[in-house]
Amino acid sequence: MLSAGAFPPMMPFVSTLPAISSLVLAILIGAAPAQALVGAHPDARFADRVVMVLLRGGDEAGFCSGLVIDSRTVLTAAHCMKRMQDMAVFYRSADGAPVIVEVERAVAHPAYRPDAIRSRLRSIDVALARTARPLDPRFVPATIGSDGSPSVGDRVILSGYGVTGDGDWKSGGTLRSVTLSVREPPSSVLIWAANPNGATAGACSGDSGAPFWSEDGTTAVAIATWAQAQHARGCGGLTQGPRLAPLKSWIEQAREGLANAL
Repeated sequence: MLSAGAFPPMMPFVSTLPAISSLVLAILIGAAPAQALVGAHPDARFADRVVMVLLRGGDEAGFCSGLVIDSRTVLTAAHCMKRMQDMAVFYRSADGAPVIVEVERAVAHPAYRPDAIRSRLRSIDVALARTARPLDPRFVPATIGSDGSPSVGDRVILSGYGVTGDGDWKSGGTLRSVTLSVREPPSSVLIWAANPNGATAGACSGDSGAPFWSEDGTTAVAIATWAQAQHARGCGGLTQGPRLAPLKSWIEQAREGLANAL
């Protein structure tokens, strides 16, 4: 079980925009922003395994990041889930054209608790979304870790589409990555990661669901679900998320269930 309430100041990082979904599209289709994530840089290594998950609800719209599990299945944070008609997967084609794929079905982990932080409940903040049609053939299934790595002190790479600073939603929408170090406390179910030298770096709005990769970039070991600033609420201090190895069985069962649902 994951302890989502261990750090009360931490925030779920869905990027929420004060406008309808057409504003999201205007941002994504427009010129590429200068940065994404905090302290990050462009990294095309992960463009075949990471997508955006668009969201809308009421008069707001936003996005999360997602990990490609197969040609029709994306793993993201459960707090990113909306009604099916209010979710879509977004990426760019090989020639740079925007592609939006509707979500057909989705399921959150049964142990997910939306009010975990406020109520100090344990929660597993992961979900799977099945698209209405296959993603572009250039996407490949991510390899998910199966052992206890990484350990405290090991380096990991966080890759996501999030913004450069809390509230700066115009800076999101470009895939970038940042190298962090796993820090204490040691845990078999969670990863806490930060810049080893104390510099500002890590997840921000729009990075919920963004994968942590092994240092060599080959294996997805966790996803980002919460973050905080150096000493307060915000971005770029500490990033937290569930390890994927303990969830591999559920991921496979849920993937098959979504594929076979009537």
